[in-house]
Amino acid sequence: MTHTINTQKSPAMFDSAHSDTFTRDNLPHRDHWPDFRFDLADFDYPERLNCAVELLDSHANNGNGNRVAIYTSARNYTYGELLRDANHMAHYLVDDMGVEPGNRVLLHGANSVDLIIAWYAVMKVGGVAVTTMPMLRAGELAKVLKKGQVTHALCDVRFKEVVAEARSLAPELRTCVCWGDDEALVDALATKPDRFINCDTSRDDVALLAFTSGTTGEPKACAHFHASVLAMADTFGKHTLAPSHDDIYTGTPPFAFTFGLGACVVFPARAGIAVALADRPGFEALCETIEKFGVTTVFTAPTGYRAMMGLWGDYDLSSFRRGISAGEHLPAATSDAFESCSGIRLIDGIGATEMIHIFISASGEDIRAGATGKVVPGYEARIIDQSGQVVADGEIGRLAVRGPTGCLYLDDKRQSQYVLDGWNVTGDLYRRDGDGYFWYVSRADDMIVSSGYNIAGPEVEQALLMHAAVAECAVTGAPDPERGTVVKAHIVLAEEFRGDSFLIKQLQDHVKATIAPYKYPRAIDFIDALPKTQTGKIQRFKLH
Repeated sequence: MTHTINTQKSPAMFDSAHSDTFTRDNLPHRDHWPDFRFDLADFDYPERLNCAVELLDSHANNGNGNRVAIYTSARNYTYGELLRDANHMAHYLVDDMGVEPGNRVLLHGANSVDLIIAWYAVMKVGGVAVTTMPMLRAGELAKVLKKGQVTHALCDVRFKEVVAEARSLAPELRTCVCWGDDEALVDALATKPDRFINCDTSRDDVALLAFTSGTTGEPKACAHFHASVLAMADTFGKHTLAPSHDDIYTGTPPFAFTFGLGACVVFPARAGIAVALADRPGFEALCETIEKFGVTTVFTAPTGYRAMMGLWGDYDLSSFRRGISAGEHLPAATSDAFESCSGIRLIDGIGATEMIHIFISASGEDIRAGATGKVVPGYEARIIDQSGQVVADGEIGRLAVRGPTGCLYLDDKRQSQYVLDGWNVTGDLYRRDGDGYFWYVSRADDMIVSSGYNIAGPEVEQALLMHAAVAECAVTGAPDPERGTVVKAHIVLAEEFRGDSFLIKQLQDHVKATIAPYKYPRAIDFIDALPKTQTGKIQRFKLH
């Protein structure tokens, strides 16, 4: 059965359960929507749909309430216990905080059981979750509050002051309650009923606003429906990961990053398996978590896997059998090195906040090192030129994709730049080979033009990473009076190497021998660390 929503940009949306209609009122004009396509049997979602019911309540209803849902160093939580606590919080949101369906609720804190409980509670009451990166400063947080007209907040007590400061800048936020050391909250939750009547939301009621991890300008709020939350699990989560009943997931990305929300909340819940949460940030903590709980599946960025290689002999990681890399392109050199270290070939994937999760990937024997992979079932992708025409296989162009999820910027003129003729144009340059594999070239703005030559920065980075002296690197374009722009490499050295003129020459010769000589970095800067976002993406704009 095929279900297609909005392919003609005209059908009415389903009746909303939201009494606060702000999010629906501020979706893009229908002429600027992407084509939402529901072409798999997995997508036969009913008109009335609450994703929390499908992800959480369903386990108690099908007899899996005693199955472990979350492992932590403090204690483990079964699905039944998680449901009970989410119901308590849902009652508190309605009875004590006055949350109404459609209200935006800020969720601000590090990855934790409390944050998961709060997220489910917001879904249950029909609210719109606005989960934010825990290290945002007050000014950054205030922009989110204003953009989303956020009225209520639940936050980790450790971030109470920054939320209070943001609230002073964004009076839209009426009330904030903290978890962590508030005995009054603990006592109030203990009085709430164990059962909750879930809000009868529509499949296309907005469930969450995910703010882009962009580094400049005004934030973009990406609206995603209750159906979209399930769709990310029913595409990549089901078909690429193919979870087993004994799998245990973990990862480093924050839940505010939809990569992390899928990896550590939605995917395991949809499959009825467990997630293990580290008790602190960092890759040592990640390895400890794998060792302690027998984690099978890890989600992190390429940076994380490079760090894990250095820690491999310090921990028992024998349970680890699958690693998913996203957030930034996975170089073939990193993929090969990790396989040599662990015997595991990493799963690469490209996703976007606008698309909610990964839409091109490959697993198992289908992986080709250096290639992102093939289109995940449920999606379509093509490579187009500047005029929107499909280019031939092997040619470089812009990546365009469509499927059951898509870009819906909240009240933002940039919608028309991202969605063209129903296709989501991600801002990535790719080429597709004759076998249907997609190969990353660069971000559209990472292309360096030097003396008339187009040079993709990530290609130079991959060549540099093959040298033993390079722990991490980022390549940018630097102004040059003769060539217009030259390739500049910013390099974090491996511990035993010293940056000097001899090593610069050695690295330049290495790149010349690895890729076309004109692509070599004419300038090299040795630095202590690369600037990165909280999701692990390198902030190249900060490098000069």
